[in-house]
Amino acid sequence: MNHDLLNTALAAAERGWPVFPLRPGAKTPALHRQDRCPRTGICAGGHVKWEQRATADPAVIVRCWSHKPYNIGLATGPAGLIVIDLDMPKPDSSQDAPGGADNLLALCERAGQPVPATLTVWTPSGGTHLYFTAPDGIRLGNTAGKLAPLIDTRAHGGYVVAPGSTTSAGTYRVTDDSPVAELPAWLLALLQPPAPRPLCIRMPGTVRSGSAARAALDAECDVVRRAPAKQANNTLNRSAFKVGRFVAWGDLAREDVEEAFQAAGEDRGLTVAECRATIRSALDSSARTVRARETA
Repeated sequence: MNHDLLNTALAAAERGWPVFPLRPGAKTPALHRQDRCPRTGICAGGHVKWEQRATADPAVIVRCWSHKPYNIGLATGPAGLIVIDLDMPKPDSSQDAPGGADNLLALCERAGQPVPATLTVWTPSGGTHLYFTAPDGIRLGNTAGKLAPLIDTRAHGGYVVAPGSTTSAGTYRVTDDSPVAELPAWLLALLQPPAPRPLCIRMPGTVRSGSAARAALDAECDVVRRAPAKQANNTLNRSAFKVGRFVAWGDLAREDVEEAFQAAGEDRGLTVAECRATIRSALDSSARTVRARETA
């Protein structure tokens, strides 16, 4: 048992930050995958993912970290955190390529804002994690490069490796123990998804739930569930775009299509936020480009 890791996990729990075990010396969850779920114990009613299994219960934490020296995964969404991840350029990048920290500094300068002071963690890759509390009533998902290149964020559906955890590259450690600040409003505005636009259906008609349309929806949802892991998001986008014509023609209700693809995408391992954004974009794009049924 690694007492330092156990104490760190307990300290996170005391702050109300749910944790879960990562494989010793690694950054991946030490929990079974959905395709290997035994459907017993906590999963008796269906597979329970790492975000739902993250806990702040001291008894569970002691039992878990007394078993093995697990690294610590911190579930950012349930913890009410938004963590900004500043990455370093890849080794094969240009030597003068700016890293995430440089890009954040430039972003702050353009906005006329100071670099926020908050709890900061150094990562063994040379990057930095900046911890912020999420504003009440606002639910953000993960982003990759939305603020700037090499700047990712972790919120609902995401996690970070907590300080004290160790990989072959080194140990995550706190470099600034300032109190966790609330995410600045100007950064929040950049991270919030745009307000959904009403879908303008070009052709009139009522929802008829035609058998061909329903069959197409079911088939494309199956395609998403069977997609290769690295192609899951692209597959979801293509499939939703294809079915979008049936929404525009009035054969399927948009909310039914969104719900079906959301379930398929999550089953394939995509996050809630990833699915929602991809489906919305694909259906909107399909509505803008759809042809009349007679010419399709």
